[in-house]
Amino acid sequence: MNKKDTIICRCEDVTLEDVEAIMNEGYTSFEEIKRILRVGMGPCQGNTCGQLLQREISKFLKIPLNEVETHKVRPLITGVKLKSIVEATKDES
Repeated sequence: MNKKDTIICRCEDVTLEDVEAIMNEGYTSFEEIKRILRVGMGPCQGNTCGQLLQREISKFLKIPLNEVETHKVRPLITGVKLKSIVEATKDES
């Protein structure tokens, strides 16, 4: 298996080679790796890559999978037009 061609995060195009390189630098928590490589920050919000990264961390640290902390999930947000806010406050009056 070629680590350069093995995709961990499709949304951010992160490979197994990228993940192993960053873990070898000493970054071993999901949140650290997420902030550096953006794993779990794409449109799927880690639904596809989250478990894959947890397994790689588990293997690297030689700890059980259930001991690897999961990432923090933040819902996607969208912009709100100021006009909508103004109209909403008029309705409250």
